[in-house]
Amino acid sequence: MSGEKSGDFEELLYPSLIRDHGNIYKPKNKMEDEKMKEEFVQDYHTKEIDLVNRDPKHLNEYVVKMDFEDVIAEPEGTHSFDGIWKGSFTVFTVTKYWCYRLLSGLFGIPLAIIWGIYFAILSFIHIWAVMPCIKSYMIEIQCVSRVYSICIHTFCDPFYEALGKMFSSIRVSLQKEV
Repeated sequence: MSGEKSGDFEELLYPSLIRDHGNIYKPKNKMEDEKMKEEFVQDYHTKEIDLVNRDPKHLNEYVVKMDFEDVIAEPEGTHSFDGIWKGSFTVFTVTKYWCYRLLSGLFGIPLAIIWGIYFAILSFIHIWAVMPCIKSYMIEIQCVSRVYSICIHTFCDPFYEALGKMFSSIRVSLQKEV
């Protein structure tokens, strides 16, 4: 093997992204890692929103996605005039579109403020009240569980061992009488 092939093989093992940052166990990389975390935090708070795909997690995929065909349908044999059908479609679609825009314009920002405050309060309560209570409970219940375990082993184990020894000598045999 020549030196060039060994270098090619090394590049396959260690992609350029990993090699550019060096070994993660070396102290000099802590600074680079912290810089990357800071950039990530800044990107998180200043990220751009997607104006094309406004439901990337598909929260409202099946709930409010209503088109004309989902609401108004004429079965076979019962059709209105083509002009009425086209006009109904246009009126429905345009009305739905502009009504939604009007309601979003009037109530979107105030409701966004209300929901932002609500979820901030919910997060605050969860972080500063619920989780500390749960952790405190888990610490306290651990002590109780040890006492409970000692009581069970002290009082119940001998009883059930005695029952086991009593019933261990019982033999059951089945015979079929003809």
